[in-house]
Amino acid sequence: MELKVRKSGNIYIIDIEGEMDLYSAFKLKELIGKMLEKNISLYIINMEKVEYIDSSGIGALIYVSSALKKKNARLIISNVHGSVKKVIELTKLTGYFPMEETLRDGILKLQKG
Repeated sequence: MELKVRKSGNIYIIDIEGEMDLYSAFKLKELIGKMLEKNISLYIINMEKVEYIDSSGIGALIYVSSALKKKNARLIISNVHGSVKKVIELTKLTGYFPMEETLRDGILKLQKG
């Protein structure tokens, strides 16, 4: 799994590429932890290039979501598709994660506040 961070205004976009599994999910938790230390408050996790997620990946997303809520930071997860979307639906977490179809929709939602 590769993580790339870019910015759109004051929104930080984390592009994830590859598999979110037992061997890589911790990387996202570490990255978000470092970003929170810098008082970053607006996040989009772009999952456009994630083809596989397991329970560790789901656990990392839950951890990140709750850590951001505790710090009053805002999160949008965008571009969830295919088997990854099915896993999130099966675990009944679609209502737990703030999700948008596209990156653009996520940016617009965060900009509106």
